[in-house]
Amino acid sequence: MTSFSLRSALLCGLLACSAAHAAGDALPTTLPLPADWYPESLAVGPDGTFYVGSWRQGAVARIRPGADQAEVLVQPGSNGLSNGQGVLVDARRGLLWICSGTFGFTTVPTRPSALKSYDLATGAPLASYAMPDAGYCNDVAQDDDGDIYVTDTLHPRVLRWRAGDQALQVWKEDAAFSAGPEGYKLNGIAIDRNHVYVSTVTAAPYLLRIDVRPDGNAGAVTRVDMPRTLKNADGIRSIGPDRMVIFESNAFGHDGPYGGQVSLATLAGDHASSLVTLVAGLNDPSSGVITHGRVYFIESKYTLLFAHKGDDAGVPRHVPFDVQSVALPK
Repeated sequence: MTSFSLRSALLCGLLACSAAHAAGDALPTTLPLPADWYPESLAVGPDGTFYVGSWRQGAVARIRPGADQAEVLVQPGSNGLSNGQGVLVDARRGLLWICSGTFGFTTVPTRPSALKSYDLATGAPLASYAMPDAGYCNDVAQDDDGDIYVTDTLHPRVLRWRAGDQALQVWKEDAAFSAGPEGYKLNGIAIDRNHVYVSTVTAAPYLLRIDVRPDGNAGAVTRVDMPRTLKNADGIRSIGPDRMVIFESNAFGHDGPYGGQVSLATLAGDHASSLVTLVAGLNDPSSGVITHGRVYFIESKYTLLFAHKGDDAGVPRHVPFDVQSVALPK
């Protein structure tokens, strides 16, 4: 495995390469999604195309540059997709990866949790890798060698897939990944240089950093302390050395349905030297991406689903969803 001199290609796709676009190619600041989409995660390709998974529909929508509406790329329930969780564009392989969850509240049958891949251009199903020991595939990230890492919400571990693998392998298991009274483990994941960062499902005043050894194996786990308790850090995105955008979903609603926010952390060793709120008052902002100098994010609005457990007919219909954005401070 080569060095984790990470994010050069990704940052090119998300940040630096935007300078190569003509001024007229600037992305809209808001992008529409299909009604009742209940998005959980989104990704962006090198060409500026957005891919947004649906937690309720078990599908993935695509928003091409210049399009005024989204199209459904991965059809509902395709390849056993249930709760659409973390989404990743694997441009080098022409793949779209997505975690499939098992919480229910879906319009499609609930299948065992797995990491699934689809053709990036057509949305055709390609492969499915079951989570071992009935784990829960939550979020996904890729390193410079193309290896795929996923977090497990039900077991304190990070798993990895390498080209040629027939199954997901446990990459790192650690007691530090278990936190909080809810009984869940890991949530978001991001890679920066020779470190893998993860967040816990529970609200905690820290992220966790996993060292990556030269041979690619996992090293020590270290807490990276924050100035305050994060409101359920969900998606996390590295945007260069020592900068991290944190999507605080407020998953358990301790601050009401609009307690979520998006924050920018500047890391200094084992702590954050600053944590700046970019936008607040959001309804479950579970994920986002950075491109064209802006942070694009979603509001998942899960509280509308959770209020009707076992009563699908009571779930509100025609709920609007979109991808919003805010400028990234320089």
